[in-house]
Amino acid sequence: MRRQVTELLTPEGLLLRPWRPDDAPAVLRAFAPEEMTRQAGRPVTTTAEALEWIAGREGERAAGTGYTWAVVRDGAALGSVAVTAVNHVHDTGWVSYWTTETARGTGIAAAGVRALVHWAFEGLSLHRLELGHRTNNPASCAVAVRAGFAVEGVERERLRYGDIRYDVERHARLATDDVNRG
Repeated sequence: MRRQVTELLTPEGLLLRPWRPDDAPAVLRAFAPEEMTRQAGRPVTTTAEALEWIAGREGERAAGTGYTWAVVRDGAALGSVAVTAVNHVHDTGWVSYWTTETARGTGIAAAGVRALVHWAFEGLSLHRLELGHRTNNPASCAVAVRAGFAVEGVERERLRYGDIRYDVERHARLATDDVNRG
């Protein structure tokens, strides 16, 4: 049974909620660094583009194909966690996450991902969640491991940014994994 919720709380006191138009400044801050710009798929450099990004997340939620949550502390959106490419035939989804520069290294991403995973298994009845990160991004790998994702292997030259290709390490977490018990 799929259970729709509009807010999630983490044990660390963070709030996960859908992105809202008044979060556009946080989205702009998040996508300002060149590292994030390359990963956005399209530019997010103006308020209008940030609002389009937010509207895209609302559209995925309405279609049931993706659920992106703002990770909020003290009223400020500091990051994003998402399960997208939701497939109810195979009960799978793709997890992604990011934080604003000021929130990096604070545990916000891992805490948000853990709450997202619990909800995806319980609320969406998914069985397998996957994620990937460039092999030269140890911080993203640390988030995946702290969130209980097991390494499954390396996909060679999976991503291309400009003229450079990057290997991606694949991680997955199953609803039946021991990390989910207790």
